[in-house]
Amino acid sequence: MLKVLFAAAAMLAVGSTLADDGADQRVRAAIKALVPEARVDQVEMSVLPGFYEVVMGGQVIYVSGDGKYVVSGVVWDAAARKNLTESRYAGIRKSALASVPADKRIIFPAKNARHTITVFTDIDCGYCRRMHQEMAQYNELGITVEYLFYPRAGRGSESWNKAVSVWCAADHNGAMTAAKNGEPVPNKTDCSNPVDSDFELGQQIGVSGTPAVIAADGTQIGGYLPPEQMLERLQQLQGGR
Repeated sequence: MLKVLFAAAAMLAVGSTLADDGADQRVRAAIKALVPEARVDQVEMSVLPGFYEVVMGGQVIYVSGDGKYVVSGVVWDAAARKNLTESRYAGIRKSALASVPADKRIIFPAKNARHTITVFTDIDCGYCRRMHQEMAQYNELGITVEYLFYPRAGRGSESWNKAVSVWCAADHNGAMTAAKNGEPVPNKTDCSNPVDSDFELGQQIGVSGTPAVIAADGTQIGGYLPPEQMLERLQQLQGGR
């Protein structure tokens, strides 16, 4: 299956973003024929002539309007050297993360915040712990860190229970720091908590490892970066490079 498509700049002139009813039905039928249990979230015209962009379970694929061809890959604007598929993914992540209010996050704010990152974290992940140990440096550089939980071992695991116990503690930030330092946190798992919804959200937007760092514009930066390198990457994104 084609892995990389190069879209010329002329392809970017699209009259409408919505699929017409006939094409929408054909595209959805093509997906269902391949993956009967698939849930199609959105069908829109793509920059590829004759193809539609399909968002399903946080993934983006391309289907021809007649339903004959399905392409899983990356679309580039060759002239601008821009990964259009990744830009679409960034929009999906940004929209999904906007649904999580501040009171459902554990936030370590910078005094003079210039950047904000959302981090899906696992209490027992080595690089998650290393990142947290450098929290003061991130904050000093103007980077606010907002945590969501993603216990990689899944529901019912020790890491999952630690995440719930951190949330159930009276001091979320203090409990997070203690847990990341390997210190015991009182086992308390009977409070209302966002761990399950965080985990589902992470799966929805394609989180596969931790720490998963996402910039304010939805760009997935990747995993752990030392504070200075994180700042440099965020500045690059802010500059549009």
